[in-house]
Formats: sequence, structure tokens, C-alpha cells
Amino acid sequence: MAAMPTMTEPEWRAFLAHGTRTGKLATTRADGRPHVAPVWFLLDGGDLVFNTGRDTVKGRTLRRDGRAALCVDDDRPPFAFVLVEGVAAVSEELAEVRHWAGRIAARYMGEDRAEEYAARNGVPGELLVRLRIDKVIAQGGVAD
Repeated sequence: MAAMPTMTEPEWRAFLAHGTRTGKLATTRADGRPHVAPVWFLLDGGDLVFNTGRDTVKGRTLRRDGRAALCVDDDRPPFAFVLVEGVAAVSEELAEVRHWAGRIAARYMGEDRAEEYAARNGVPGELLVRLRIDKVIAQGGVAD
């Protein structure tokens, strides 16, 4: 069997930016158990940006230990995935949280609902998370 083709940086960036695929965020709880949760995200330069609640498992875990991985996949043949590892920086700056909540919502829900989601998610208790991209594993044509 031939090796799966590795995506170039422009290819994996385009893959992450395409459509409305969710990312599956993996973190480690304080007791060592893994936690995986879906997130809406945007690619912003060298970061993946997403929102979460301060008191969610994701929020608590990332504030304690910013190390995380995020996997985005295409579940249609010939299948592909991008796995990003990095360290997250968390912000509670409301203007920033609201701005990015709106931009993320525009991607997933459409421009016409962006302000609605910015208002809903740009409030105290919500976080802006920037996962710095330190390592990428990106494979296309998994079934080829």
C-alpha cells in the first residue's frame, strides 16, 4: 500500500478554511483523562481561533494547561484530515471575544446571523481561545 499523500502548508491551510467542518478539540483534564469536544473555529495566521465558555470542561482545562490538539477531517472518500497541536492562549477581553464570535458565526451560520451570535457569545463568562499552531500532521487521499 502506498503512503498517504502529505498536504503542503497551502493545502492544509485551504482545508482548514474550507466550508463548515468542525474541529474536534482534545485536551487533558486535571486527573489525566482525555476530553474531546467539537468546536467552530477560524484560521488566523499561525493560530486557530475559537470561543468557549469559561466554566466548560474546555475552558477550565485550557486555562489550567493550554496544551491541546485539534483534528479536522473530511469524512467523504477519499478522506483527509489535518491534526494541529499547540498551546492555547485564553482571553476574556470582551471586545475581542465578541469580534471573533461574530467572525466565527459568519463562517458557520452565515453573515446574516453573525451579529446575533456575536451578541450571544461576546459576554462575560465566554473566552476567546487562540491555539498557536506548533505542529501539523495533514494527510489527503487516505483511502487512495
